[in-house]
Amino acid sequence: MLNEPFLTTRPEAGSEIPLLVWRAEAPLLAVGSAPLGGGIGVRRWVLNATVPMSYDRDDPADHLAELAGGLGLAGPGVGLLTGVDVTEVVARADDGVRVWATVGLGTPVWAAAPAPATPAQRVGTVNIVAYVPARLGDAALVNAVATATEAKAQAIWELGLPATGTPTDAVTVLCPADGDPAPYGGPRSAWGAPLARAVHAAVLAGGAGTVVPWSEQRRAG
Repeated sequence: MLNEPFLTTRPEAGSEIPLLVWRAEAPLLAVGSAPLGGGIGVRRWVLNATVPMSYDRDDPADHLAELAGGLGLAGPGVGLLTGVDVTEVVARADDGVRVWATVGLGTPVWAAAPAPATPAQRVGTVNIVAYVPARLGDAALVNAVATATEAKAQAIWELGLPATGTPTDAVTVLCPADGDPAPYGGPRSAWGAPLARAVHAAVLAGGAGTVVPWSEQRRAG
């Protein structure tokens, strides 16, 4: 079981910057594209950390490992970064599947867009953390990532943006490490269908309003 996240902060450059932390009651099998703990493997925790829009470190995995160590998170875990204030996380559930999303759409792009002439200046990141309460086989885990991504793209399209996501989106799907593996994770499968609905609902809700990056909120305040 993946517990509900708790909110904490870290001191950095004279500010208290928010972080969301999920702890697992027992080690979970995870798949994802996170800079720390991506790929497929057993994970014990998830961290989603806000960073300023000026963030320029080129070692995000090391940075996330440092943050996890400062929080006393032991063992392998998943670490994500976002310019979004993670206190604005949106949670949705559907038929036992639970999803949390931080939704920043400052740089909406088509996945197959031509190469830009200049790098994008405004960062937008959609981070999705999902828990499926049944063991998924390896192929189903990979399929679940595709399903979550398709549902995210559907929500972005319904929000009226000509895009499938942003250049820095990440998704992590976790499930029990034991049990009879479910073979499918597609959008019409037993677990892929509620996953798709929950991701769609979370991204749609999170992107419905104006999302102001944390560092811009701080300057405005």
